[in-house]
Amino acid sequence: MSYLVLARKWRPKRFAELVGQEHVVRALTTALDSGRVHHAFLFTGTRGVGKTTIARIFAKSLNCERGTSADPCGECNSCRDIDAGRFIDLLEIDAASNTGVDDVREVIDNAQYMPSRGRVKVYLIDEVHMLSKSAFNALLKTLEEPPGHVKFLLATTDPQKLPVTVLSRCLQFNLKRLDEEQIRGQMRKILEAEQIPVEDGAIRQLARAADGSLRDGLSLLDQAIAYTGSQLTDEGVATMLGTVDRGRVGALLDAVAGGDGAALMAEVERLGEFSPDWDDVLEAIAEALHHVQLRQLVPDAAIEADGVAIDALADALAPELVQLWYQMALNGRRDLPLAPGPRAGFEMVMLRMLAFRPAGGSVSPAPQGGRTATTDTPRGRDAAAAARATLAGEGGERPAAAKPGERNPAAGASAGAGTDAAVSRPSISATAAMKPVEPPMPEAPSTATAPSTAAPAEAPAAPTPATAAATDGGLSDADRWRDWVANCELRGPARLLAEHVGFIGCADGVVRLSIEPDDEHLKGPAMVKMLADALAPRFGAAPNVRFETPARPVDSVRVHLDRARSAKQGAAERDFEQHPDVRRLVAQGGRIVPESVRPLEG
Repeated sequence: MSYLVLARKWRPKRFAELVGQEHVVRALTTALDSGRVHHAFLFTGTRGVGKTTIARIFAKSLNCERGTSADPCGECNSCRDIDAGRFIDLLEIDAASNTGVDDVREVIDNAQYMPSRGRVKVYLIDEVHMLSKSAFNALLKTLEEPPGHVKFLLATTDPQKLPVTVLSRCLQFNLKRLDEEQIRGQMRKILEAEQIPVEDGAIRQLARAADGSLRDGLSLLDQAIAYTGSQLTDEGVATMLGTVDRGRVGALLDAVAGGDGAALMAEVERLGEFSPDWDDVLEAIAEALHHVQLRQLVPDAAIEADGVAIDALADALAPELVQLWYQMALNGRRDLPLAPGPRAGFEMVMLRMLAFRPAGGSVSPAPQGGRTATTDTPRGRDAAAAARATLAGEGGERPAAAKPGERNPAAGASAGAGTDAAVSRPSISATAAMKPVEPPMPEAPSTATAPSTAAPAEAPAAPTPATAAATDGGLSDADRWRDWVANCELRGPARLLAEHVGFIGCADGVVRLSIEPDDEHLKGPAMVKMLADALAPRFGAAPNVRFETPARPVDSVRVHLDRARSAKQGAAERDFEQHPDVRRLVAQGGRIVPESVRPLEG
């Protein structure tokens, strides 16, 4: 007697036996019970979640000899023939093998004939997105207005490839990926019926490897039964899948948390004897850190330890440090193909975690809502601050530079630790951040050197209304005009006007400006009035804004900013290209992508 694989032997034959697709079952059950059955259905979702199975049960519900219902008997000739795949009025078409327009025309021609045995002729087209464009066009009219005795059931894993004209003619149901608990429950049910003993760890590994697909999970279960000789142990399944024992992951995190580099490298060496997929190991570490963070911040959350001392790590690590390590694990997975070797890349990720850890601090759990780590010494606080700054550098904003006279926490961690403090070499971006950056706009000349007849030697006071009207309003030159435009409260078109005019001069309550012919459309009366009203506080009254043609070109604020930005960009590119590390990488065959260098905002 031939062996029937578990995925086929335990394929659901009734809607009640389906796992994890309650939203689809409810809609189809209601349609069948009420008699409001659409003529075309589209089932979408990843592989192995029940698309074809639901379509077959639906066809059985329509053609059961005991009447149309959501619960077919499963015993009549029609039900048995559909289960066996030999029902003449259920036509299953593999669109991947029948993609041409001629295949579709044959379907259309046969759809005109009445069913041979059942009440309804059902066309089940699997992987319908594989049909050619001409085949879709030939199917459209029949799909929209089929004969009353025909139903179309379409299934696909890639609905984005379907024409919108097809989507609009179907009722679409998206089948969900199954979570691990649902897959584990179905596996336990099957193994109990098959009388095969199993360890909980083995089922967890198989459900995780199924990746949301019950069919894939049952195929792996078949493979595990054959591999282990019907003794499904945790160790045997791990060997078959090539996965890492979670106890090893716990040992790695324990070594990092304890700051024991020798123990860490010894554990990596033992792990290397199994030739693991190092990307999978980093994934397991990230998953364990996720559980640690849940234990710290959401103590009541249900967590499976799975060989990792979650509670001990939650007590030993600062929450922000867990976030930092988690980010390192994710970035390490992304950068692993760029490393000299997979193992070397993995070791560098672990050493990076070892390098960023609080020094000389202790941790105590918070009394209620979660655990909060604190450090006892200033040195420990500085190290934690450095860790947070590094996290910002890896995944988010760069750490802000310390203001003059203030202590830089990241630098303090290294300077205050003495001989045992780790000194890290700054990256290229970090080195660039430490260089002084020219401001994006030129500052106004200082009061001590700027020519001014109305201001005393000390800081200039705002002119009073009585005296301002007889002066230039403090706008003695183009630099002061640009400074006023940068800080004024103008918005919208009026601000565009202020930025696109050139400053010629100002005297006796008259502001003389120039504007390029291409920007004349900005010089509307309303905009000019708004500009004059914005200048009124400096003059005591709104000045007269006059537009003139200058003897020589005058740069507008916009032109000045563009020129400064170009100069800043050029300086940044030169500094980057002259950086020793960049020159070394270029010498080794690297290439600087044009326009990829950006100056730091200052």
